[in-house]
Amino acid sequence: YSKLVSLLISAQSSLLDSVRFASKKAGGSSKNVGGKSPGRRYGFKKQDGNFVHAGNILATQRQLRYHPGAHVGMGTNNTLFALEDGHVRFTKEVYIPPPRSPEASAIIPKLPQGAVLYKTFINVMPVQQEAKFRLVDQV
Repeated sequence: YSKLVSLLISAQSSLLDSVRFASKKAGGSSKNVGGKSPGRRYGFKKQDGNFVHAGNILATQRQLRYHPGAHVGMGTNNTLFALEDGHVRFTKEVYIPPPRSPEASAIIPKLPQGAVLYKTFINVMPVQQEAKFRLVDQV
């Protein structure tokens, strides 16, 4: 009986001796994981002189960098799009902000006396319609 007990004790001690521990520490979480998202591709999508169809996007922007001109609409996220078929024209025009707007109260007083404010406008010059159909008065 004592031989059996000594054999069991020696087997348990050999099991305890053979326990292995991790050779590397557990990997923790890293904190600076931002900045991996792709860019948002803002800017103008059609160049000066390009032909566009109605509904084509002309420029995407966060703030009003380009202003809508003739035959150009503006979406809720300041995206400019063509309202008519035609050619794109970029123009620099004198910009007069509406009175009592934040722009008028913040920017205009800081300008020097006699300075003129210019902004970039995107216009669409519509293609001339060909006179294929005529309205004829019926008698």
